[in-house]
Formats: sequence, C-alpha cells, structure tokens
Amino acid sequence: MSSETTDRVAVSSRPSTPLQTSWFEFLLDGSLLEKHLQKSNSDPPPVQLIIQFLEQASKPSVNEQNQVQPPADNRRNRTLKLLALEVAAHLKWDLDALEKGLTIPVLNMLLNELLCVSKVPPGVKHVELELSTLPPTTAMAVIIYNRWAIRTIVLSSFPEKQTKPGPHQMNMLSIVQQEKEMTENILTVLKEQATDSISVLEGALQLKKDFYVHTLRTLDLLASDAAANGETESSTAGLRISADELHCQVHYDLGGIFFQQGCTDQPAYKKARDHFRRTKELLAKLDSTVHVHLDEKRLAGYWNACRALTEDRDPSDSQNSPYNQINGLIRAHSYQAVIEAFIKDNVSRSLPNSFRRSVLREFLYRVQQGDSSLEEVCYKVCVCNAVRDALEGEVLSVRFQQLLLRPSKRMVDFILEVCTLSLEKDRSSETLRRNMATFMKTLCETLEELPLLFLISSHKLFVELLKEDERKFVVEQLRKRSATINLSAKPLPSFYDIPASASVNIGQLEQQLILLLEPRKIKQILIELHDVAERPFWRVNSKWEVPPDYINVILGIKDNLTKDLVYILMAKGLHCISIKDFGHARHLFSACLELVTEFSPKLRQVMLNEMLLLEVRAHEAMAAEGSKERPPSDLVSRVRGYLEMRIHDLPLRQVVGEECVAFMLNWRENDYLTLQVPQSLVMNNPYIKLGQLLASTCKELPGPKECRRTAKELWEAVVQICSVSIQHKRNNDGRVGLIKHRESSMGILHRSKFITFIKKLRVSAGLTPVNPTVGVFHSRWDDIVNEVTAEHLSIWPSTLSNIQAVDVEAVAVTVKELVSYALTLNPNNQSWIITQADIYFATNQYSAALNLYLQAGAVCSDFFTKAVPPDVYSDQVKGRGFYTTIIV
Repeated sequence: MSSETTDRVAVSSRPSTPLQTSWFEFLLDGSLLEKHLQKSNSDPPPVQLIIQFLEQASKPSVNEQNQVQPPADNRRNRTLKLLALEVAAHLKWDLDALEKGLTIPVLNMLLNELLCVSKVPPGVKHVELELSTLPPTTAMAVIIYNRWAIRTIVLSSFPEKQTKPGPHQMNMLSIVQQEKEMTENILTVLKEQATDSISVLEGALQLKKDFYVHTLRTLDLLASDAAANGETESSTAGLRISADELHCQVHYDLGGIFFQQGCTDQPAYKKARDHFRRTKELLAKLDSTVHVHLDEKRLAGYWNACRALTEDRDPSDSQNSPYNQINGLIRAHSYQAVIEAFIKDNVSRSLPNSFRRSVLREFLYRVQQGDSSLEEVCYKVCVCNAVRDALEGEVLSVRFQQLLLRPSKRMVDFILEVCTLSLEKDRSSETLRRNMATFMKTLCETLEELPLLFLISSHKLFVELLKEDERKFVVEQLRKRSATINLSAKPLPSFYDIPASASVNIGQLEQQLILLLEPRKIKQILIELHDVAERPFWRVNSKWEVPPDYINVILGIKDNLTKDLVYILMAKGLHCISIKDFGHARHLFSACLELVTEFSPKLRQVMLNEMLLLEVRAHEAMAAEGSKERPPSDLVSRVRGYLEMRIHDLPLRQVVGEECVAFMLNWRENDYLTLQVPQSLVMNNPYIKLGQLLASTCKELPGPKECRRTAKELWEAVVQICSVSIQHKRNNDGRVGLIKHRESSMGILHRSKFITFIKKLRVSAGLTPVNPTVGVFHSRWDDIVNEVTAEHLSIWPSTLSNIQAVDVEAVAVTVKELVSYALTLNPNNQSWIITQADIYFATNQYSAALNLYLQAGAVCSDFFTKAVPPDVYSDQVKGRGFYTTIIV
C-alpha cells in the first residue's frame, strides 16, 4: 500500500467533528431551531445564536446607487428577529443568562423586538400603561424590559476589569469605541427613565394574578394565522409564572436599584431593605423557584448591608448574630468591646475573614480622615486578625508585617495576650497549637530588639507550644545577635505612612489614587506607583474616562508619569463636573492646565476649552437653582471667543460648542447670534446655525409679518430633522426609540441631538421649536380631530412639500418630549398645557388629555373661581373635553 493511500485511510478513519450549524439553515428549516436547542451541547450555543440572528437582521443594505440604507423591513429580517426571540424564550427569559452572554446594545435590540411583537403600544411611555388591562404576554414583556433596564443601571455601576492593552490596532479600537458610545447612549436613556421603570415594576407588584410569558409556540403563532384569532393574547397563552415567583424576582431587582441609589439618597437604603426582606419571605414560601433567578449569596450580602446601614432590628433574625453585635458596637463607639469580640471570634471563628478585614479598613479610613483616636484600635484589630490568620495557617497580612517594623513592649504584650486568649485551654487541636507555635517563632525571627525577643521567649505560651529542642534553637539564635541595635540612626515611618513595597502595597496606593481629589497628592501617589511598577496607571479605574476627541493627544505624551497624571486629572475633573462638584473640578483642571502648559500648546488650549465649559455649566447650575445674576462679561467674551476660534489640528468637543450656543440663548445674547457671528461659523457649525434661527425667530416675535422669513427657515430646519427614510423601522417605545438611528441625514442635527440641545435651554422664548414641530404634526395629520394647537402657529407655513418623508410618530415623540420639558420650567403655562393635552388626545390617550384640559382651566381661573378665558377653552377644546368625558 502506498504512503499516499495510507494517509487517505488514516484521514478517513479519524472521527469527524460535527460542523457548526449556520444561521441561515434555521431560515430554510422551520423545525431545525427547536431540535437544535434540545441538544445538550448545541453548537452554536443559544446566546451565540441570538447574536447571529440579530446581527444578520440589522445589517444595512446597499441600493443601486451604492448608498448605504437602513436594514430593510422584509420577511427575512422579521423571521431572523423572531428566531432570536424564540431562543430567548427557550432560555425562559432568564436575564442572568442573557446579560452574561449579550452586550447591552444587543440585549436592548432583543427586548425592543419583544415589545414590538407583544404589541406594546408604540410612542407611549410604559409608566402610562395600565398593566392590568393589557394582554398577559404584553404586560409581561413590559415587565421584563423594565426589569432589564434597572438591572443594567445597577450592573453598569460595578467596576469592570480592564483588559491588558495589546498592540495598537486602530480598526479594532474604532469598533470598540463605537460599541462603547452606543452602550453609553443606551445607559443615558435608561438612567433618565429609571424612575418610570421603578414605577412600572412597583405597579406589577400590585397585580395578584398569575403571569404568562411568550414561549416558542406562542411566538410561532405570531407568524401564523392563529395570531389573528387572538390565541396569543388569551389569558392562558404562554408559559405560566406564578405571581409569587414574579414578585420575588421583581422585589430583588427593585432592591438592587434602591441599594445603588442609596449612596446619594440615604432613605433609599430603607426601601432596598424592605424589598430584600420581601424577597427572602417569598423565597421561603415558594415550593418551586424554577422561574426565580437570583444569587442567594448576593441577596444575603445585600440584606446584611441594608440592616447595617439602616440600623434595622428585624425580630425575625437573631439579635445575637455576630454581624449585628459588631455593627452595633461600632455604631455605639464601643471599640474595646469590638476588640474583645474579635479575640473571642479567634476561638469560635464564626466571622468571615473578609468581614474582619473590612472592619479594619473602616477604622483605617477614619484615621486617614483625621480621627487619630482610633490609631490604637487599628493596630489592636490588626493584631487580632493576624492571630486569626496564623491559627488558620494563612499568610500574615502586609499590614501586620509593617506594624512589626516599629514594635514596642506594649504592642508585644498585647500580641501575647491575644495569642493566649485565642487558644482554648486543654481543648485546642494539635493543628491549632502547631500553627500558633509557628507564629511565635515568626515573631522571634522578625523582631530585632532583644528585650522584646526575650519577652516572647520567656512567655508561658512559648514554653508550652514549642518543643525543648525548638526552644533551645531559638534561644541560641537570640544570643548570637548583637545586643546593640541602633534604631535611632534611621527613624522608621509610622504604621500609616509605610512606603510602598514592590509587590504588596501597590493595591493600597491604587485605592488611594481612586479616592483622592487633591492634585498634589494624586501626583505624589503616581510617583510612588511608578517607582514600584512601570505600567499605565490611568487604567486603574474603568470609570475614568476622557472624551474620545482628546484620547489620542493625551496617550501621545511620551513621559508615562505625565501621561497618567494628565489623564487622571482630566477624568476626575470631568467626573466632578458631572456631579456638580465645581470646586474640586476647578482645582483639578487648574493643576492640569499648569502641567500641560509646560510642554503642549495643543493640550493647553484643550484645557482652556474644558475650563470654559466648566464655568458655563457652573453658571447655568446657579441659574437653575434660582440665581438671577447675569454671567460676568469676561465669561460672555470667552464664550464668543470659543465660538469664533479656529486653530488648525486642535481637537474640539462638540458639546462645548453646543453648550456655548445654549448659554448665549439662555442669556438672550440674540444680537450676537443674529448680527455678529461670522457667516462661516453658521455654515459649518449646526448648533450655531440652529441658535441663529432660534435667536432670529425669538427676537422678532410677536410680530408675525416681520418674522415669517426667519420662521420659515426654522420650520424647514425642523422638518428636515423630523424627516426619515421610508425604509426606516417604526419606533416601538417612545424615548428608548430615540437610540435608533431613524433620522434623515439631510437635517442639520439628528433628532436625538436636537432634543438634547433644546433641553439645555431655560428661557421660554428659547423653546420656540416646540411650535414648528407642532405645526409639522398638524400639517401631517389629515384628520381635523387630531389637530394640535400651540402659540404662534400663524407664523408657520400651513403645508409641507414632502409630506411622505415626515415621520408622524417621531414628531409626536419629539413634541411630547419638548412640551414635557417646557412644563418643568413653567408648569403653569396654559398654552403648553393645552398643547400637551392635544397631543394626548391625538394619540387616543383620552384620560390624560381630559386631566390636562381641566388643569389648563384651573391654572388660568384660580381653580375655577373665575371664568376661564375663551382663548383657553375655545370651541375646539370644549368639544374635545366633552368627547373625552364620554370616552373615559
């Protein structure tokens, strides 16, 4: 047999690896998915299938002119999305499994599809829905989505492990950056509607009936004629989940979000505690927890933390639990009792080492904050923990080894006292005794002062635990040591100021680096870290972020220490601005400006721009709190200078220009925007263009004849913003739908950015864009019953040239967003109240419309003690009020 033949036989005799099933095969064979999911080790696994299906369904298409178009709404893509939902149904909508395998953008897409197929009313906020009146699977879809929303907010607050940087690959960095930006956009919207999501879930807890969620079968029915007969909307269609099971899960999720809010809102901890208590009660009550997916260890941790933070005294729990005892003693400042409890615990060993270390960290933190009275408590707790570690054969902590660098007779006496009390007389096991003996020998080897060494070697415990030959060896070693050791030649640092060691103290320094806000101390910590290890310390905290526009400039700094310092100072300053801690932000930015001025004119201008944004936001925050003080002329001049600045190759953040334009509008600097701003800026900067249109229109109001030209330009700009491609997908949930790129590229701004910009305006005149969007809404709707009224409608054009290109639903959502925001600035503006009522009327939300019509009348008539003006209760409003009364 030839060698070639032999090779063929060998190859053919090898067991072949089954080929992975491709995504398109599931399109060709309708029964393949269910068979595939029933396999124990299906390849690809379920979560990976979801990613493949949604990735293929969301791929953009290319038309005959080679232009990229949004994904087509065709049968293939609808089937792929339905297949993704069927896989999630197979996983029984287990959010734990979905969150582990799917990114936030993918899971957002999946759950939005669930809302769509479950026939959740589009364009309506979930908080406005009455869950009890919805079909069971529809209500459950709303609950699942809002559970995911608050869970995602909680998970996003956890620190993330940074991946080690590899070689720079710009394409990969670009993809990662795009996904990161998409995730941030989604998180921003989820956080904005967190209150609504909480309200939805609290409403779900009021429902006492069983719930039903989509299964493979009900989702299959949606694609068949059976769905038309209402089978999927029946009260028993889908997988049954008992009320107690769902309530248990919802209580747990609500507890998580309230606990996360507790760091800024202390009463939220009590709400979290109540939800976790109810979770524990329901878990104990349930015979089966098939549909409850929660981490019971995390639940126990949450529960203990809530009780400690709220000083709860739950009669259902033992009053004598070790946790309660220690927390109670700390709150009562009975620190000696804490030490005694730790010594007793060395015998019982009921407290976890992690808890004992956390108590020490708490005391050390208080010392660092200036409470010097706890210094002795710190070293005594440290000794207790070291003895516990020694008894269990663990490595002694770095903190204890540092403590031994500056010993005293009092300290050694306390160590020996703790050792003696930590061993039960005549009842300790041989292992414990040998571990303690090893600890005693370690002390002798570590200490250098002979009086202290002889104090240990002559102690009763030393004599009892060490064998005679071991004692003789230790004593002989002591005698060989010199009796004169000059400790005063080089004073040792204190217990709290020990310098970093190469392998043990770097974590503590990084923790300080994360917490500090003092630029000088941040620099000192970085110097110490760079002495220990040469690596990028700007990656220590995943929450440190600088704008993508600046990242390349900063990471291009050659000196690693300077690079870390610039990055961290800027990231911390931006974080302080986000929480309105403008004082610390100024210190951080000033230090960063001083640093970069020495070597980089480009970064110097970047910092000047960021400091300008800081001052703009600080002044706007004062105005939002009621301050009437106008901005100083110097600040206005700096804003003008920024808008007119043109420096080649300088990275500019769009948000700076956006907020500068909003600042000028808020302080009615209309003359500058309409007459003085260079025309080149108007043509190249969409925010300046929009600001000029707003300023011109507001400046010429209320004369309709004078402002028709500028009003028409503003009208056309808003029409383009609200225009969409016909192939774009319909939005299925009001605000979250803003994430989807539905806008036309012809507009000067995307619709979501337009809304964000308008929400930066504080003055009534600046909210004129509400009116053109209402005009578009009016012109697009043919039915006269759905006409929406507002101020100054007469100045806008009455017709649209390209009526098919305007997305009615997008306009409705935009108007609702803007009017709702306008009413937060002036809740008693009767015109805006009527406009909002008309919007609700036009979208068939008659109860909400009637409530607002009555509110408008109450506002302008001193709660109906006077006649309502006829311009408020016009014939049209009266007719609608009568109609809504009948409907409601």
